[in-house]
Amino acid sequence: MPKNEARLNRVNEELKKEISRILTFELQNSKVTGLVSVTKVKITPDFRYAKIFVSILNSKSNAKTMEGLKESSGFIRSQIAKNINLRITPELDFEIDDSLDYGAKIDNILKELKSKDNEVKTENMENKDNKDNI
Repeated sequence: MPKNEARLNRVNEELKKEISRILTFELQNSKVTGLVSVTKVKITPDFRYAKIFVSILNSKSNAKTMEGLKESSGFIRSQIAKNINLRITPELDFEIDDSLDYGAKIDNILKELKSKDNEVKTENMENKDNKDNI
C-alpha cells in the first residue's frame, strides 16, 4: 500500500467520524429529517473534494434531506476546518448510498431462490416416492 493511499484512508475515516458527529449534534437545518448516517467518504488525492455517501432512514423526504445537506455543506465544511487540521478543507459533495437497498434486494432474491429450490427438492422427493410405490 503506497504511503499516500494510507494517508487518504486515514483522512477518509477521520472525515467520516467528524461529519457524522456534526450531523448528529450540531446541524440544525430543518430540511434534514430522519436518521442520516455517513456510510463512506472518498476524498480526492489532492484533498480538494470529498464525496460523502449517506444513508437516510425515516425521513419525510429523501430529496429534501439531500437538499438540506447540500445547503449545509458550507457549515459542515467550516466545522471540519475547525476540528481537523488539514491544509485544504475539501469541498463536500453529498450522495445517497443505495448499497443498503441493493443488499436488501439481493437478500430477497436469494431467499426466493432458496424457497424455490426447497419446493423443487420436495417435488423430486414426492416423485421418487411415487415411482417406488409403483
